[in-house]
Amino acid sequence: MENKHSQVLNLERVRALETWLKTTNAKLTQVNGQRKYGGPPEVWTGPTPGARCEVFISQIPRDAYEDLLIPLFSSVGPLWEFRLMMNFSGQNRGFAYAKYGLAAVASDAIRMLNGYMLEPGSHLSVRRSTEKRHLCIEDLPANTNPGELLQVLRELTEEVQRVSLKAGPGIEGMSAIVAFSSHHAASMAKKMLVEAFKKQFVLTVSVKWQSSMKQSPDNPQQPSKSFLPSPRKLPCHFLNTPQPSVPFPRLLRPPSIPPGFCRAVGGPTASLHPHHPCSSTSQERLSAAFSESPVMFLHKVCEATGVGQPLYEIYYRHTGPDGFLYFTFKVCIPGITRAFKGLIMILPGPTATKTLEEARQAAAHQVLQSVYSKQFSH
Repeated sequence: MENKHSQVLNLERVRALETWLKTTNAKLTQVNGQRKYGGPPEVWTGPTPGARCEVFISQIPRDAYEDLLIPLFSSVGPLWEFRLMMNFSGQNRGFAYAKYGLAAVASDAIRMLNGYMLEPGSHLSVRRSTEKRHLCIEDLPANTNPGELLQVLRELTEEVQRVSLKAGPGIEGMSAIVAFSSHHAASMAKKMLVEAFKKQFVLTVSVKWQSSMKQSPDNPQQPSKSFLPSPRKLPCHFLNTPQPSVPFPRLLRPPSIPPGFCRAVGGPTASLHPHHPCSSTSQERLSAAFSESPVMFLHKVCEATGVGQPLYEIYYRHTGPDGFLYFTFKVCIPGITRAFKGLIMILPGPTATKTLEEARQAAAHQVLQSVYSKQFSH
């Protein structure tokens, strides 16, 4: 357990970072609990990184930031990307990833910087990033359909490329191997899929890294067309819970979970088609509005129906060992008797205000999902 001193934000180090950012004009973006530089940087003339171009850096002092780390790892060669994992307090989480344009430069970084003393008593550990991109989901229903499962996964998380199923002696139920386009996407999915399946389908699955994925050069894995429905990007922080049914207008067909898969896991089986379909162009606009700002979309729906504007109560519960923040919410709409309640989990934003706003978006998204899933099931 970290001592109290390690949890105190070092304001002097924060000011040094701010000064460095102003002096160098470097740009950092906060994405899903990590702070990212580059990917690529604004000026990049090197090759696009391939396999074995990324290194994993651990044992970083919690008050060390990019003003120390980026120049250090840039001294080996040009950085294509640098990602520092952050926690809610504003400290780093003790590890980061540096990606170069060439595998040989990554090897140089390991050779030159592994064991480097960043400050007295603190030596960095630098090694090759595994960059695993395959997860194994176990204990799925025996009649799981790969195409429907792929669509479900693309509703729940991002960058899912393909799904293949496996069953046989020694395998309980059905297992699925899921390929992602990046290690980061696979890592984020690994953290949230167990809880998401439990909340949405009342299904307990296990999710672990697939130990090895070897492809035969004569028979490489290719995405099957039947396994590739059009992806619909949803925030990966939503978890559904039962909510009261209310007569909202039929403005949107929400991103749907395949009925066949729902039957397999015990979820709703009714069609999700609205009684009054809208044009594909209007549908796309509504879907975009739904995904971009659930808070704004819920505001407009409440305004259109005259039920009054929603009031949000967000309560912090705890922080999980994987860095996710857990909140309970209560959303009261004046024209609806029962309040909407539920649990959400999100990754911390760059500030407390941004984090609270993200929690509000997650709560609004869950309310909308509940309203429309119930409406279209009748």
